[in-house]
Amino acid sequence: MTSPAPVRMTIVYYSTYGTNHQMAEVAAEAAREAGAEVRLVKARETAPQEVVNGQDAWKAQQERAAHVPEATLADLENVDAIMFSSPTRFGGAASQLRAYIDTLGPLWGSGALADKTFSAMTSAQNPNGGQETTLQTLYVMAMHWGAIIVPPGYTDPAIFASGGNPYGASVTANGQPLSEEDKASIRHQARRQVEITRKLKG
Repeated sequence: MTSPAPVRMTIVYYSTYGTNHQMAEVAAEAAREAGAEVRLVKARETAPQEVVNGQDAWKAQQERAAHVPEATLADLENVDAIMFSSPTRFGGAASQLRAYIDTLGPLWGSGALADKTFSAMTSAQNPNGGQETTLQTLYVMAMHWGAIIVPPGYTDPAIFASGGNPYGASVTANGQPLSEEDKASIRHQARRQVEITRKLKG
């Protein structure tokens, strides 16, 4: 009896100062531990380089992530699961991630994004900075694709310990490393998505 093919997963993030990069790495590690094949990619920076260079923390994050490939259409095409991680900007995803989303027309128009699982994570400088609406609007986008939304819900105590957001991991970005509570919430969300995707694959 042959073993089932592993879940193929792509995690796409955008990170200005590093929080969502950290979140995506934690999710990728947890998904791999759950048996998934994971590709970690970043949305292309659209801000002018002189603006990035004018902020030391922004430039430092750009340098830290220089080895991470930029996301392409192909990264979402032949996979079973997709996870996005984005900072919150005025209640929505960062413009850099939205610019990537705007390139996906050929995929969703052909139905290539349908029936994949989708989950999302976010961060903001304060707990009520629009994090929930960021996740909700990303899920509305996934509905247009015909994707299958897999939020963490209240399916593990880690969700409550990290702030209680049932839509997805939500981190208060304060320039510090992720807390253990945040990491536990992210790990649970990633593992849950892999498990649900595996069940759907049969």
